[in-house]
Amino acid sequence: MRSKRLTYAATLVAAALLLGLGLLWRNPYALISGDFTRQRLMAGLSKASVGVGEDRWVYAYSDDAPDDAPTVVMLHGFTGSKENWYPVAQRLHGRYRVIVPDLPGWGESDRRAGADYGFVAQGERVMRFLHAVSGNRPVVLLGHSMGGGIAAVAAAGHPSSVSHLGLIDAAGVRFNDNRFGEEVLAGRNPFGVSNRPTLQRYLDTVFFDPKAQPWIPWPADDIYIARRREDAAFEQQVLDRIGRGDERFIPGEVARTIRQPTLLLWCRQDAVIDASALDLYAQRIPQARRVLLDGCGHMSIIEKPDAVAQAVVDLIEKGTRR
Repeated sequence: MRSKRLTYAATLVAAALLLGLGLLWRNPYALISGDFTRQRLMAGLSKASVGVGEDRWVYAYSDDAPDDAPTVVMLHGFTGSKENWYPVAQRLHGRYRVIVPDLPGWGESDRRAGADYGFVAQGERVMRFLHAVSGNRPVVLLGHSMGGGIAAVAAAGHPSSVSHLGLIDAAGVRFNDNRFGEEVLAGRNPFGVSNRPTLQRYLDTVFFDPKAQPWIPWPADDIYIARRREDAAFEQQVLDRIGRGDERFIPGEVARTIRQPTLLLWCRQDAVIDASALDLYAQRIPQARRVLLDGCGHMSIIEKPDAVAQAVVDLIEKGTRR
């Protein structure tokens, strides 16, 4: 009897493995998606989708907060996704309502051929999305990198819909020259990933602390590299528009009209959007709270989530700089 039970258990394990291999063969990215699900659940977030106009948005969220708690919306950066914000969202969970979308064109949200994914178009999409998921209630809008430029445009254009603004390592101003900026102006994508060396270069560029870099073991690395190869043309199209096109400085230009309480947060060692951008935005938004962190790079929201979350709490609870 014991032998039969062991044989039956082994058969079930083998069947499960074969099923798993079959699913991965059909959808290799499921391996990475499964880990994203683990991260989302650890952050206390659920997942939903909503159609807004021609776009289908996928977003993570938590309503586990007091009825009168503010809604905090987090926008990711170039080549990023909602998962980048999970460490900060986990720390704000329970205190505020949290909404973390994949911007249209990125992550699990829809991408439409020929659509405009620049700062201005995305800013308008963000406001339509916010109306769909939050109604007329103003939100705290946070944006990282490209998402920061989008957030600045949205907040400037729709001041009654954004109560507080957080620009984290935000694009949209002419910061001091660095290798990243020079490559963008030359028409290259310094974030491009096509093999293992370029994957490591990408990680080394956005993270200052090697220990903070995500561990991407085989076969997840090959699966991720294949996805980034597929996205190369789209990435270049967006980067050409927001990095060296006519829109590249629009966020900084419209920032002069921003009156909301604002947080400007950078890392001193940011090798993507140089920390000189903090002062450039501060000149345009004099009421802003300024936070310059040490020992982190472009991915402050992953490298220093405790500090970022505390800065967001201070923005909401204390408002403008004193």
